[in-house]
Amino acid sequence: MATLLLAGCNLAGSNKSAGGGAREGATAHRDPLEVQVSDTFRAQLRTGDPEWAEVATSLNVPGRVEADETRLARAGSPVAGRIAELMAVQGQSVRRGQVLATLNSTELSEGQFGFLKAQSQAQLAQRAAARARQLVEAGVISVAELQRREADYAQASAEFTTWHERLRVLGMSEEAAEALEKTRRINSLSQVVANIDGVVLERNVTPGQVVQPADTLFLIADLSRVWLVADVPEQAAGQMAVGKALEADVPALPGRTLRGRLSFVSATVNPETRTIRVRMDLPNPDLLYKPAMLANIQLRGRPERKQVIPAAAVVREGNQDHVFVQTASGSFLLRPVSLGEEFMEKRVLAGGLKTGEKFVLDNAFHLNNERKRASLHGE
Repeated sequence: MATLLLAGCNLAGSNKSAGGGAREGATAHRDPLEVQVSDTFRAQLRTGDPEWAEVATSLNVPGRVEADETRLARAGSPVAGRIAELMAVQGQSVRRGQVLATLNSTELSEGQFGFLKAQSQAQLAQRAAARARQLVEAGVISVAELQRREADYAQASAEFTTWHERLRVLGMSEEAAEALEKTRRINSLSQVVANIDGVVLERNVTPGQVVQPADTLFLIADLSRVWLVADVPEQAAGQMAVGKALEADVPALPGRTLRGRLSFVSATVNPETRTIRVRMDLPNPDLLYKPAMLANIQLRGRPERKQVIPAAAVVREGNQDHVFVQTASGSFLLRPVSLGEEFMEKRVLAGGLKTGEKFVLDNAFHLNNERKRASLHGE
């Protein structure tokens, strides 16, 4: 009896062990990337093949609005002096010829004094030459004396012309020089005027400040046309060319999509950022686009025929893109694939699927959750 009982126990233990081993083997051989679903779940899934589409390669880069450098002007003083009054501030719209600031200048007053002195000397020399001609005709003085006085007049006239030109260099207008010549009244006030119509971008001066002719006191920009600028990585330099199409949006002005073409591509690479600068000319009649505004720019290339899959079919797992390939009626396998750029809710398929293989077109996210649940419970 003991022998039979022991044998029975051994048999039972053997069967239990065999059964457990079978289950463990079944569990061990189950592919965690594969999932089997019920008919009900299967009815919610659509499967299909990759599609062929005309795809335009694109590059997304950050951009910004900048003032058109060909429409910038720097206003300064032609003479050294001390600022007496400021009439313009940053952001103000100004017109060509508008006075932006006035300053007191000893250099200007010295120039006017020299002009008046030269004028007086020229007038005296002119009268002396005219008197000498009368005296020569009367036989009182020699022709040599007349020639000397005419030479003095020519020299005085040249000095007067030189001082007149110097006043122009010092910023005096022709009207102001004529008024000085008539009134002989020195005015040491000099004006800084706008040389274009535009907006004051910078004001680099304060009242009482001493300025030099080389100083930029105001930076003025005509913003009726601006630049949309981007710095493109040098790896994409071969794709950049004048005329390349682009789209852009400015977050500060939602709902506006800008479309145009590149008007400039830099011929050099910035050695610090390893980028090349590109830009588009942007009409700005209403001054909506302001310098330093940020933009999102999409540069489009030539369309190419490529295979695409729906973005809803893609599952991101372990920093890799996957799709569910159908292996049987209710069986699906999660497989890694190589994908390219995204456009219009589709992704370019670069590799990973074989010809004739069906994959899940949508609801891939829910199918992946079902796979994880089944794997967790050992189903």
